[in-house]
This record gives sequence, structure tokens and C-alpha cells, in this order.
Amino acid sequence: MHKDSELYDFLLSNVQRLTDEWFEIAHKNSTDGVYASNNPDVVNTIKRQNNDFHKRFFEVFKQDEQSFLNSLEDWILEIAQDEEHLRTPIHLILGEFNRTQEQYSRLIEEFVSETNEEYTIQEVVKWFRVLDRMFSKITVWFVAEHTKYEQEQIESQKKVISELSSPVITLNEEVALLPLVGDIDSSRSKIIMEKTLQQCASQGVNHLLMDLSGVVTIDEVVASELMDLIDALKLVGVTTTLSGLRPEIAQATVKLGLSFGHVSIKPTLAESIRFRHLSLR
Repeated sequence: MHKDSELYDFLLSNVQRLTDEWFEIAHKNSTDGVYASNNPDVVNTIKRQNNDFHKRFFEVFKQDEQSFLNSLEDWILEIAQDEEHLRTPIHLILGEFNRTQEQYSRLIEEFVSETNEEYTIQEVVKWFRVLDRMFSKITVWFVAEHTKYEQEQIESQKKVISELSSPVITLNEEVALLPLVGDIDSSRSKIIMEKTLQQCASQGVNHLLMDLSGVVTIDEVVASELMDLIDALKLVGVTTTLSGLRPEIAQATVKLGLSFGHVSIKPTLAESIRFRHLSLR
């Protein structure tokens, strides 16, 4: 342990040098992601993260393996969940882990050379084996946490998209508005059907104004599913008025052989609301 402590002290004395050398090459060779950034705040953060990693990693020569890994957990989680690193291709991050290991290998060689080779081959081999084993564990750990957090973010975004895909807005006790915006694919149309039926039922809606003025494109499958939604709403006692059908979408539905003949259609949402207001007088 005494000789490991000497190595530890030597490595720790070179922490800043390691960070400076690492960043110079990482920044020069990168064209994408966090390492290519010229933002001073981002640069300072990744230098701090790199510097912190060196200090934590070198503890492997003083602590038992489990204590060492425990002490690295918050660093791993910080990097895995860091927005700048999440925007960086993972192969670039793993490449920097590998380059850092190479830095450590060269520094250990330098240490052995400066101490006039007073260490046995077995001791030096042990240090290199520690590097290989720990970097293998750390990179696998990082990828697992990075993937887990990315998946959580994706699921969270899906939930938000799902909630926003069919925002049924109550206008009064009986009438609600469903404004649809953007491209609607088959996956989104299924969400729209499910959420719209649920919200109309829970809000006691008996008439829905469905506005399509914000819809850019629509295909046969989606148009058919919107018709299914209108039919399903009718079955639960909700009538529908369509508005905002773009000419190109109207032409497309006609070519597809779909008919909106049984649905009330108005040119604009304003006209749809006005017509509904007049019909209630």
C-alpha cells in the first residue's frame, strides 16, 4: 500500500496537467458535441468535470474497490444526465474515456521511469490491470446510466406529446374545441382518438368543434382514423363540426374516396363557433 500511495501522490500532482492536455486535444479534434463548444461556461464545466474525475479515479490506489466505485457514483450520474453530454454522440464520449485511460498509462510509465525502476514488474502490471478493470467497469456503468436517463427523457416527452396531441378545450357546459396542429401520423391519430373520447366523456361534452386549419398533411390511414373518431364520438352522444379543411387536404380525401357527407363542415373555426352559437338560440 505504501508504494501505491507514492503512485497516488504522483498522479494527484499531475491532475491539472492532465486536464489541460486532455482539453487541448479534445477541443482541437472535435467538430460536434460538448468538446467542440466555444461557450466559456461549457468549457469551464467540462474542464471541472474532467479534473474532478482524475481526483476521484486516483483514489483507486488508496481505497478498496467498492468504496472507490461508490465515490464515483455522483460523478457518473452528473455526466450521464448532463444536457451537453446528452447532445454529444456517445461514441465521442467513450473515445474520451479511452483517451483518458491512455493518459493514465503514460503517466504511470513516467512515474516508473522517474523512480529509477525501483518497482517490480508485478507491481507495475498490477497498476495497469487496475486501470483496465476500472475503466471497463466505469464505461459500462456510464453507458447504462446514460441510456437509462435518455429513455426516461423520451418517455417523459412522449407523455407530454400524448397530453398535447388532443387538447380538448371546454367552451361551455356542452361544447368543446379540439384544435389539431402539425403533421398527424397513424401513431398520433390513435392517441388523438383515445384522448378525445376520454376527455369528451369526462367533461360531459355533447358537441365537439374539430379544427384542422393547423394540419399540414394527412394520408389515407389518418383520414380514415379521423372518420372513425367522428363515428366513435357519435356513438357516445357527441356530434362533431369540422372546420379549417385546407383545399389540398379536401382534394386528397376526395381522391381517397372518403366522404364527410354526414358531418357538419364549416370553412373556419370562427364560422363553426358562430354557427353553433346561433343553433343554440
